Amino acid sequence: MLTLAVFAVSLLASINGQASSYPVTVKSCNRSVVFTHPPARAVSQDVNLTEMMVALGLQSRMVGYSGVTGWNKPTAGLMTALKGLPEIATHYPTMETLLNVNADFFFAGWNYGMKVGGDVTPQTLEPFGIQVYELTESCSLLDSSAAASLEQVYTDLANLGKIFDVEDRAQLLITQLRKRQQAVTHRVAGKKRPRVFVYDSGEDRAFTAGRQAIPQALIDTAGGQNVMDKLNASWTQVGWESLVETDPQFIVIVDYGERSAAEKIQFLLGSPALQSVQAIRNKRFVVLPYSAMTPGIQNLDAIESLADAFDRGR
Repeated sequence: MLTLAVFAVSLLASINGQASSYPVTVKSCNRSVVFTHPPARAVSQDVNLTEMMVALGLQSRMVGYSGVTGWNKPTAGLMTALKGLPEIATHYPTMETLLNVNADFFFAGWNYGMKVGGDVTPQTLEPFGIQVYELTESCSLLDSSAAASLEQVYTDLANLGKIFDVEDRAQLLITQLRKRQQAVTHRVAGKKRPRVFVYDSGEDRAFTAGRQAIPQALIDTAGGQNVMDKLNASWTQVGWESLVETDPQFIVIVDYGERSAAEKIQFLLGSPALQSVQAIRNKRFVVLPYSAMTPGIQNLDAIESLADAFDRGR
């Protein structure tokens, strides 16, 4: 869990120090970004990216965060850890918002604070001295890529460690997460893989996760099969006929937004066209928070919860 990870990382980080040698170069999507010193006035976008910053103990390097409360239900632990830092925008920050706090670093992603062709991008921020590190999973929106993987999350944590000169903390956290991943992988080996559909939102069409979105990796690691794993896309819309045709045995409900998870489930249960779907007929729903279904440190919580649910349904 986030709080335990923060405490463990902070404790060992206070004991062990490993200084980076600047300048440091990291790959961010299709760019190489050079840092001559650690950022001192960072802003993070969205709850999952902000949790990564907090897990690495970087609050003292931040001047604010954005996009946490507008759509999401942040944990009490996260909000306590962010005490004293302002949320500079409840949804997406503007150029003016970032300039007003004199930011020197923006941790964001495509559709995580930035839009292709939008006003806030690495290219538009560069003239103002604001360097950007892009969430690796989101890079698929710039260029078609392979299926999402947990390695993308580990890469982001490692790169943040290099950028902020906290490599020891990052490597410790990555090691902890990898151990949990390996434990689940061993646990589900050889078991039958249930078919799984991710339902984010939508009534006319379903907003779901294709192979380039992190739920692909979460479901696969937990011992399931994303029924949209042939869809070469990140988060996208599909027709309800896709749900009927693939006949998932479980449906993962992403808990965030204006509609509650219970309301989303009731919508699916009440749809006459979906009554033949096994997951709906058997009421096999797994409710997971947005922060666990997007790239970040809660991904292992999601994997463990999914593996538990699949075991109960076998």
